[in-house]
Amino acid sequence: MDVMLKAELPLKLHSRGKVRDTFELGEDLLMVATDRLSAFDVVFAEPVPMKGAVLTQLSAFWFKQTEKIIRNHLITTDVSKFGAAAQPFAGKLAYRSMLVKRTRPVMVECVVRGYLAGSGLKSYRKGGEICGHRLPAGLKESDALPEPIFTPTTKGEAGQHDLDMSRAQVTEKLGRDLARELEETSLKLYGFAAGYARKKGIIIADTKFEFGMFGDELIFIDEALTPDSSRFWPMDGYEPGKPQPSFDKQFVRDYLERLGWDKSPPPPKLPQEIIGVTSKKYIEAYERLTGTKFPGV
Repeated sequence: MDVMLKAELPLKLHSRGKVRDTFELGEDLLMVATDRLSAFDVVFAEPVPMKGAVLTQLSAFWFKQTEKIIRNHLITTDVSKFGAAAQPFAGKLAYRSMLVKRTRPVMVECVVRGYLAGSGLKSYRKGGEICGHRLPAGLKESDALPEPIFTPTTKGEAGQHDLDMSRAQVTEKLGRDLARELEETSLKLYGFAAGYARKKGIIIADTKFEFGMFGDELIFIDEALTPDSSRFWPMDGYEPGKPQPSFDKQFVRDYLERLGWDKSPPPPKLPQEIIGVTSKKYIEAYERLTGTKFPGV
């Protein structure tokens, strides 16, 4: 499978995100997951082979698994069903693309944390809380939280950092009913996925969900429980008090932290070794979680 840094199609461009390029296809949208990598909300110049295909195929898997909790925007990942306009580019689109319903995105990123890591760990060390959730004293890095917590952020564009939001801020932005539905649905999704993943030997330390309005209905959109949007830790050797090995882009973040980069553009160049290991980690996450061989290899 060829790497793709940018999707170039003779279709009307709807948007370019940090990783996904989305095009209009009749009443629906064609979402193409490129092999771009973003870390600390900065997009890197080097592609990660197979990354876009893993994101699409794993999202499709989770959308199917969670459709009893909430409907989602996925119509199909079968390129032959994308319509005549997409068929000349079927080879480029294979594995990495999905046809989805057009929605009005809810402009809040719905993060759920079950363990103490990343920016949540930094917030806890600074003030003993995360997004207004007061946590017990004495927790160590990678500890399980007493219960999963909803820690939403703003939805930043490429080059912009997401900022923590409190419950009150989400309510002020979206209204009480929608804010409550987002929190309850996010916690249900995390609870289901975390339980499923544990049976596969993986801890989902935290993850990010995105939602959109399809008419008057809230539905699950974008990506679902991927290595881009989640921290996946192997249960084997899990040991609180230190960082955990992972099947996600935390490997890249850790490398970048060691460089002392200030997390502002332009980003440093990623070595081929880092790119290769990251690609393998993404594929391993897919295969462990689904129990099947990755189809793009």
